[in-house]
Amino acid sequence: MPVYSMTGYASVQHSPLATDGDQPANPPASARLGLEIRSVNSRFLDLSFRLPEELRQLEPSLRELITRQIKRGKVEVRASQDSGDAAALQAPAHQTLQKIAALQDKIRDWLPDAAGLSVAEVLRMTAGSSGPSVADDAAWMQLAQQAIDALHEARAREGARLSQMLQSHIAQLRGLAEQAAPLVPQLVEQQRLRFLERWKDAMALADGSHLPEAAKDRALTEATAFAIRIDVAEELTRLRSHLEEISRLLDKGGDMGKRLDFLIQELHREANTLGSKSAVLEMTRISVDMKVLIEQMREQVQNIE
Repeated sequence: MPVYSMTGYASVQHSPLATDGDQPANPPASARLGLEIRSVNSRFLDLSFRLPEELRQLEPSLRELITRQIKRGKVEVRASQDSGDAAALQAPAHQTLQKIAALQDKIRDWLPDAAGLSVAEVLRMTAGSSGPSVADDAAWMQLAQQAIDALHEARAREGARLSQMLQSHIAQLRGLAEQAAPLVPQLVEQQRLRFLERWKDAMALADGSHLPEAAKDRALTEATAFAIRIDVAEELTRLRSHLEEISRLLDKGGDMGKRLDFLIQELHREANTLGSKSAVLEMTRISVDMKVLIEQMREQVQNIE
């Protein structure tokens, strides 16, 4: 299953009267439907519609169709219906003209100074009422499904790019973890040798007399505390585990955005702990490099559905 980004765009057009079998006697030659869907990242599914008045009745059906197939993202839907110049030249129905004339006369009875309607105004008022509508709801739903399919393809392409980038960052983080792993035993051994040297110096200063046993115990306690304080084996193990899980989710595909977001937070926590336990400059550098990569991953993960 592919990885889907929440960022995508799709635009489809259709001329139903040019292809449908049952056409009106005088179909508008340039009739065209248009539907556009664009989406960006969001924590939840946030739908908004930009529909002209004559298409407002489509919103509930479009909303239901989209919510069944898109889980997350801020999605904006725009629709347009262009009947072409030919439709504008069609004569309005006689009954419609009679109603408009009667309304105009009634208004002018009360407002005699009101200007009369122009031909252009009458044509605008009667647009779509002089014959069959350009398309029914079924045609719009078919067009919407095509737009959703195109949006899925666009989001899948962007998702594949994001997945490749994340896998590259995972490989770099694994490399940094491998660099950090041998540093801790080296530091512990260096500190042990340092304590032994200090112990020998103390023995030399004692001029052969015995040092209190408490001094030896204190030296051992300090060495043990230092080893515990700088030990990052658990952090590296958890970091590798999180990286494995992220890689597995990317290979599996599907809905994973929220789980990835949680795992990125855990990665950041482990990288911070590495930095706080750092006893050498090299470990600090590794921690900083990890946090830079993890922050880049966090920005990309926020775009995954």
